[in-house]
Amino acid sequence: MKVGLYFGSFNPVHVGHLIIANHIANNTDLDQVWFVVSPQNPFKNPGALLNQYHRLYLVKAAIEGEKKLRASSVEFKLPSPSYTVDTLAYLNEQHPDYEFSIIMGSDGFQNITKWKNHEVILNNHLIYIYRRPGFNITDNYNAKMIELNAPLLEISSTAIRDMIKKKKSIRFLVPDVVKEEIENNNYYKA
Repeated sequence: MKVGLYFGSFNPVHVGHLIIANHIANNTDLDQVWFVVSPQNPFKNPGALLNQYHRLYLVKAAIEGEKKLRASSVEFKLPSPSYTVDTLAYLNEQHPDYEFSIIMGSDGFQNITKWKNHEVILNNHLIYIYRRPGFNITDNYNAKMIELNAPLLEISSTAIRDMIKKKKSIRFLVPDVVKEEIENNNYYKA
């Protein structure tokens, strides 16, 4: 099985994430796209993160019924902060018959040399890169990659959290089920 790993904090998951994942699931030879919810991204402030299990639940609720999309808590079992190379090693060990690739934006690809053991990732895994405005895709690493033009929305989880704090509507930015869960549990209010 070919699985594309879409890593992120998903704090919260929003329609921009879902559109990218759905586009990649429908327009590549991947059998599934997994939303890998990261408990702690080494490049982000842990203080702003909603509990990892709540974020996982929001992703599961958002993709309910989608056969090619799956939420993964694999990094919950691994040491924090989460490093992609460690997650890939663990997944390859657990699922030797699967072929794992990475899904990322061109902005993330520009910073890949800052990742732990990035050479291992670049040498051993296919990377699906969707173009983001202002971030050209330049392969100086001889990476195995496929460039994609996924539909992009200028939505950020940071902006959504800010809107919630300011008591503004987040309708249409997140699926209704995610909006209801955030409101019912007072997530991101403080």
